[in-house]
Amino acid sequence: MGAPEQGRFSFQLLKSMESIIDRRIFFKIAATGVAGYFVSPLQTMAQTVTTTPGATIFGTARNCVFVLLAGGPSHMDTLDLRVGSWTPVDFSPTTINSIDWPNGLLPNLGAQLNSNRFSIIRSCQSLALVHALLQNWNQIARNPANATGKIAPNIGSVVALEMEAQRRPGQKLPGFLSLNGGGSLAGSGYFSGKYAPFDVSPSANGISNLNHPDGEAVFTSRYNVLMAGDALLRGTPSPIGTPVDEVSDFYTSARTMMYDPIVTNAFRFSAADQQKYGNSSFGSACVTARNVLQADLGVRYIQITLGGWDNHTNIYAPNNGIYPSARQLDAGLGNLIADLASMPGSQGRTMLDDTLIVAKGEFGRTVGNITGGGGRDHYYIHSTLIGGGGVQGGRALGKTTPDAGYVDDPGWSEQRPVYAEDIAATIYSALGINYTTVRHDDPLGRGFEYIPQNQAWLGTPITELFH
Repeated sequence: MGAPEQGRFSFQLLKSMESIIDRRIFFKIAATGVAGYFVSPLQTMAQTVTTTPGATIFGTARNCVFVLLAGGPSHMDTLDLRVGSWTPVDFSPTTINSIDWPNGLLPNLGAQLNSNRFSIIRSCQSLALVHALLQNWNQIARNPANATGKIAPNIGSVVALEMEAQRRPGQKLPGFLSLNGGGSLAGSGYFSGKYAPFDVSPSANGISNLNHPDGEAVFTSRYNVLMAGDALLRGTPSPIGTPVDEVSDFYTSARTMMYDPIVTNAFRFSAADQQKYGNSSFGSACVTARNVLQADLGVRYIQITLGGWDNHTNIYAPNNGIYPSARQLDAGLGNLIADLASMPGSQGRTMLDDTLIVAKGEFGRTVGNITGGGGRDHYYIHSTLIGGGGVQGGRALGKTTPDAGYVDDPGWSEQRPVYAEDIAATIYSALGINYTTVRHDDPLGRGFEYIPQNQAWLGTPITELFH
């Protein structure tokens, strides 16, 4: 099942149990005072799972922030810099920890690299060059065109499900938060809607739909009418079955977020923070991620999307091309890493120690001289930024050829390029989740593998990052 759709409702609960409402729709219902819309979640999550003995589980992180650089950044202009006649003077190339770095383009991230707060994987490779396919692939850890790809949940949904047992009383936010997800956001697949991404467009004023325009009393009255009308259908258990029970749980979960000052404040931020983080939608997402993690309200996986990297033409045009996205990334992610490193976390650690940070695009861009249009086209080789959550920072893992066009040294035990499945396995392992898990509750009856195992190579955590 793909990302939840906005503004579509099913009025056939008794006839058809096929669609799922997302929390944003619930808030729209609350904001307009409409009651009585019902839609069904997906199947009950079975508890039967199997795992493979000997899996490497690090368990070094409590949270994960995954930044999807949609469009495919030029790796040779950012994380795997190659200086040539094409390189703009204002890139100000320098060397940090023996790593060539575009310090004029990414100064804040350069400072964090110098402080050993993240490392770079330079031996990443995609298996296709289609934006939508690869963006989805990186979120579900498999080819979306395959049978299980069509039902696969987002990595964040898997994390939310696996972490549900650790939820404490008072943690009112869902386990999976998406910021600026847009059309590229992968949803919860065949998992229950309980584990779907809660997608928010951040604003300094927070989420307006957390409050009813006519006031709390009006909303509460209408909500109580809805609950009373549903009572016979819901029951304990519902006479209709589990789907209605899950709808009831869903409404209750969404309702708990409303009129709660702690929840409200977690999504608000000051003008000073907005400016510090780059005064952009991506910067707003990063400061929101910081605040939500600090509030510790149950969110364990945050996905942030930053587009604008598809620079087929005029990649070096002043204030255009690569510059807007790079500046947003630098101010937003650079300050997020710095702030998390200064904030207290669990067991005497910092919030950065508790939080794995991963930033990558779906693929890289062509190397060497720019095209006739002044840009760079899609290319298989690319790089990934990874830090916090137990990762040893300040290093470059793997090496490409002098032109950055091919993997020269994979830099890890598997002696092959790093694929999206390996990044996913690393995320799961860092969070203490067994990446070899196979769930036997999928609608295909095949067994759903967190990381696909029926291929020539197996998705594997990159252990070298943690040593």
